[in-house]
Amino acid sequence: MGLIRRLRVTQRVMERGMLGVSLRDQIRNEEIRTRTRVSDIAQRVAKLKWQWAGHIARRTDGRWDLLSCWNGDPALVNAA
Repeated sequence: MGLIRRLRVTQRVMERGMLGVSLRDQIRNEEIRTRTRVSDIAQRVAKLKWQWAGHIARRTDGRWDLLSCWNGDPALVNAA
């Protein structure tokens, strides 16, 4: 099971706990999400990932250039 899926499952469990409902109550996830007004964890992770990429891209110490040109060959990294 992927990390994003596990985060979503954990978030749904926490939201059910916040509302005091169980799986036996058979309340749809969309209904729980509207009641708790919590944003989706996958969207939050994606936003933070793009923010981090922007932070890294704005570096001025030259480390971004080395990472962006690396194609998996360790010799190329050592040559740069």
